Amino acid sequence: MENEERVLAYIDSLDTGNTSFLRELEREANAGRVPVIKKETQRFIKLLLSLKRPARILEVGTAVGFSALLMAQCNPVPCEIVTIENYAKRIPIARENFKKAKREGQITLLEGDASELLPKLEGTFDFVFLDAAKGQYLSFLPHLVRLLRVGGVLLADNVLRDGEILESRFAVTRRNRTIHKRMRQFLYEVTHHRELDSTVLPIGDGLAVSLKKESAEGQG
Repeated sequence: MENEERVLAYIDSLDTGNTSFLRELEREANAGRVPVIKKETQRFIKLLLSLKRPARILEVGTAVGFSALLMAQCNPVPCEIVTIENYAKRIPIARENFKKAKREGQITLLEGDASELLPKLEGTFDFVFLDAAKGQYLSFLPHLVRLLRVGGVLLADNVLRDGEILESRFAVTRRNRTIHKRMRQFLYEVTHHRELDSTVLPIGDGLAVSLKKESAEGQG
């Protein structure tokens, strides 16, 4: 464990960092105990953006807007971002952050429950970032696969739940057992889905990375 922390600290020391706006936003979020994506997850997202150069991005779980702004600023090509948030207290904060960063014309924030909004979305997205209620990942999956274009990437964050996903459900606190069960089901479904090539990586708190297969084109 100690060695792993030293490795992460060393890798962090090599990080080229973010813009001053993102650094301050991250500092404020951490001070207010609002979760933002971990440094290693940020680096991985930047790499995926450079590789895929997505023109249209969907995010489920806006929080205060940090990850949406990271994607907007670090994508090497102009892009449209649609992000969904259900927590009323964070929505105005996210909108204000988009305005401060002068990205309100690029980022569309949809207010409400993703389970109700996703079925209504049309068109396809090149990149989907899932970082919302962990117990809902499984129910979101069919909608996200539908919205993901062939060759597009789905990235789901926090799938290992601080290692708790490895434990028996009886070793998990009773209040977390439903989430534990649903996340295990999600990981099984996403790695066995006929339209996806997927892997799970121990980056941050666990990332499930999926590519929509070329053979998925035309499948119903």
